Amino acid sequence: MKKHKTAFRKILFSGIVLFTFALFPGYAKANREKATDQRSSPEVVIWTYDSFNSEWGPGPETTKRFLAETGITIKWVSHGDAGELLSRLLLEGNNAGADVILGLDQNLAERALASGLLEAYKPKGADALFPDLVFDKTYRLIPLDYSYFAIVYDSHRIPQPPQTLEDLTGEAYTKQLILIDPRTSSPGLGFFAWTLDVYGENWKAYWRRLGPSILTIADGWSSGYGLFTAGEAPMVLSYTTSPGVHLEYEGTERYQAALFTEGHPIQIEAAGLLAGGKNKGHAKRFLDFMVSSSFQEIIPLTNWMYPVIEIPLPASFRINPKSEKTRYPATPTDRELSEWAELMTQITGR
Repeated sequence: MKKHKTAFRKILFSGIVLFTFALFPGYAKANREKATDQRSSPEVVIWTYDSFNSEWGPGPETTKRFLAETGITIKWVSHGDAGELLSRLLLEGNNAGADVILGLDQNLAERALASGLLEAYKPKGADALFPDLVFDKTYRLIPLDYSYFAIVYDSHRIPQPPQTLEDLTGEAYTKQLILIDPRTSSPGLGFFAWTLDVYGENWKAYWRRLGPSILTIADGWSSGYGLFTAGEAPMVLSYTTSPGVHLEYEGTERYQAALFTEGHPIQIEAAGLLAGGKNKGHAKRFLDFMVSSSFQEIIPLTNWMYPVIEIPLPASFRINPKSEKTRYPATPTDRELSEWAELMTQITGR
């Protein structure tokens, strides 16, 4: 009789478990993720671009705070600029070994979302995000910061800055401008999209006029801005928030962002949960942390972008200009990028 009672209890327990899993698939999924995280070491693997995890970027402080709050270690893996980051993810696919990808923007979003490699997750606290920054309503890509593309100039060398894209083509600016490759860099892609948005089908003619002003086209933002600060040229493609860096750390207002009358394109950087990640529970906790004030207050003085929730800004942000017009240009197509590369070969001879 005792055997029958034991057997009955086992059958009853199994039935309850199966019923629970069938009725609450989300519960079952959450427990599988929890079990996976418990079997693995307490870490989350995050792919990002180089400057984010540099010694002066948000990475080190983010690691410190996230560990203190959760006991989870962040393993950062850097892959050049944002364009290179996406290309590497598409190449590796589900074998990437990452849990979160951080640093893609809205111009790279279409390719990232179409890959099927990202999983929807709305973080706790996401309702505090500025609504106009949530460009993916499925929350496969979640905003982490934003700013506006701009031409930053050395006011000691350029006393009269350009006020339009067309002004950049002026003879006074010959070999004065550092741009960034749109095929490998999100700022470069943003600038190219800006010219397409303003000039439409006449964009090639604009780039031909712009050609004499270009000193070089860097592979990424870090190398391009490095050339600028080294004095190689007095103008560089960057952000409206870049002057604040120099005020904060150098106490100078020498470097300014030129405000253009046609407005400035916004860049919204985002992070996403990878469907093939092995530490999804930890990854979701990171994304919850990412939209909290604990993370967002790190962003202004390290990544030099605006936070995506309402928090006070540092005093040095007073120097960063605000355009009266925000542009939302369409993402350039692969065909347009190929045509740009061919055109630049004609213009530069390289």
